[in-house]
Amino acid sequence: MRVMSPSLIVLSGEEEAVLAARARSVRGGYRDRLRAQIVLAAAAGKTNAAIAAEVGVHVDTVRKWRRRFAAARLPGLKDAPRSGRPPVFTAADRAEVIALACALPAESGVPLSKWSCPELARELAARCQIAVSASTIRRWLAGDALKPWQHRSWISVRDPEFAAKAARVLDLYARIWDGAPLGSNDHVICADEKTSIQARCRCHPTLPPGKARAMRVEHDYRRGGALAYLAAWDVHRGRVTGRCEHTTGIAPFARLAGQVMTTEPYASADRVFWIVDNGSSHRGAASIKRMSNTWPNAHLIHLPVHASWLDQAEIYFSIVQRKVVTPNDFTDLGQIRDRLAAFETRYNAIARPFNWKFTRTDLDDLLHRIDAHEKTQPHALAA
Repeated sequence: MRVMSPSLIVLSGEEEAVLAARARSVRGGYRDRLRAQIVLAAAAGKTNAAIAAEVGVHVDTVRKWRRRFAAARLPGLKDAPRSGRPPVFTAADRAEVIALACALPAESGVPLSKWSCPELARELAARCQIAVSASTIRRWLAGDALKPWQHRSWISVRDPEFAAKAARVLDLYARIWDGAPLGSNDHVICADEKTSIQARCRCHPTLPPGKARAMRVEHDYRRGGALAYLAAWDVHRGRVTGRCEHTTGIAPFARLAGQVMTTEPYASADRVFWIVDNGSSHRGAASIKRMSNTWPNAHLIHLPVHASWLDQAEIYFSIVQRKVVTPNDFTDLGQIRDRLAAFETRYNAIARPFNWKFTRTDLDDLLHRIDAHEKTQPHALAA
């Protein structure tokens, strides 16, 4: 005699559509597809034994999901909350790991420059008798975005006039000088030198990329000398003027200034502001006087000490490094000169002003954070 289940299933149109979609889905989870098939078969009037044979599960499994659907409908097909495996480590153990990772190894007498996950596991086992694996430590640190095995270099603000000098440069980038907008015949130039570009002639020819093969550059090379590349970047027009010299110095920089200032629109400009760093080629009040005596409409503006990140010429040099100099494979210095001159022409054809976003407001926020850090950690400065 056929035994009918006490959990009779009658589906609404919406429930039937949802379950049919789950049963047909190939991207959904297998458990969801299986449970939908069980409920659809039960709604068709099949017995639990017949459904179990059809879908290939035990009859108890069919009985379980049939009963759950009858009691809670679609939400009843979800997994019930589970307590899971009891935790092996306590919150205090995790806090101990985080605290150790946030401390320098030298502070606890460990002869390491920085922590790694295996070293943290070893130190915890010796110091706190906590037997935790390196992978578990890595997972805990990832939850707090901590990577003690990495480091970044930084340099503190040393120029006592940093704020005033940096603000003046940022104002020029925003086309402001002494609180007034720049005129249409005023120009802003960032100038700098890229030193020691070597001609490294490889002992074997460089091989171009091929199928499943990157470009191949011979490791051994012959030295063919080095030169300096001087460049002047027009901040608002987005154009570069450059030249190669055997070395840097006052005379090479003067030749770059003459190359720029004798061409339009700079020759007839009302004012040309030259933003430079504190290199020996253009350092101090003497360089300002030297520039103004030679070019009356030129104004030399110095960046703060150790603030090359405010120099837009450095951005152009980074482009040159990536696209022209690396990998270094030049037969002689003449080839470097030709390549840099050709790239300069190519770049000026498509160049646009850099999208400079660091403003005086950002500068004030940065200096405020540095000041707050120095007040909370005075020992770091004393060291």
